[in-house]
Amino acid sequence: MDMIFVRHGKTEGNAAGCYVGRLDCGMAEEGYRQAEEAKELLKGAFPDGFGEICVSPLKRAIQTAQVLGGQYKVDDRLREMDFGIFEGLRYGEIEQKYPETLKKWNADYRKYRIPGGESLEDVFDRVEDFIDNRKGSGERTLIVTHGGVIRCALSLVLGGREHFYRFQVDHGSISIAAFDGDYGYIRAVNLRKGLYG
Repeated sequence: MDMIFVRHGKTEGNAAGCYVGRLDCGMAEEGYRQAEEAKELLKGAFPDGFGEICVSPLKRAIQTAQVLGGQYKVDDRLREMDFGIFEGLRYGEIEQKYPETLKKWNADYRKYRIPGGESLEDVFDRVEDFIDNRKGSGERTLIVTHGGVIRCALSLVLGGREHFYRFQVDHGSISIAAFDGDYGYIRAVNLRKGLYG
C-alpha cells in the first residue's frame, strides 16, 4: 500500500525565503507550473488513480490539489508546522528580532516549542497519527501537503525522528512511502520533472 506525498507548489513567501507555516498564502505562478508537472508525473506513474486524496487545509495545498484533480478530503494533521513568532520572517530577520529564542530553537530544534507556535515533535505526533490511520485503510493514498510534513513522514518510515534534515523535498515534488502491514519503506524521494536535466 502506497502513500504518495506531493509538496505544494511554490508561494511568494517561499520565494522570498520566509518561514511560511500557518500563513495561508496562495501559490505563485511558478507554483501552478510545478503542480501541473506533478500532475503529469502522477498520471504516468499511477494511471489507476488513488483510493483517497488527503490535503492540508492551507490554501497553497488546496490549490495544488485542485490542479492535480479529483475529489479530496481536507485533514488538519497535514498542515505545515506553526512557526509562531517566526512566521513570515526571513532567518536574518529572526536573528535580529528574536536572537535568544532562535538560540533555544537551534539548540533543540525537535523539542523546543516556538512561542505562539509548535515544536517539531508536535508535527511528528500528528503526522504519525495520520500515517497510522491511513495504513489501516489499505488504500493507495495521494497526500498533498508541505515540506516539513513530508520530511516528518519519511523520517518516521525509517523508524525514527532524527532523519528530518536528511531529506530534500522541493516544491511540486513527489515522494512515495510503501507499507506492508507495519513495515514501511521509501520507494522514491523528491521526484520532479527536470530534476536531472
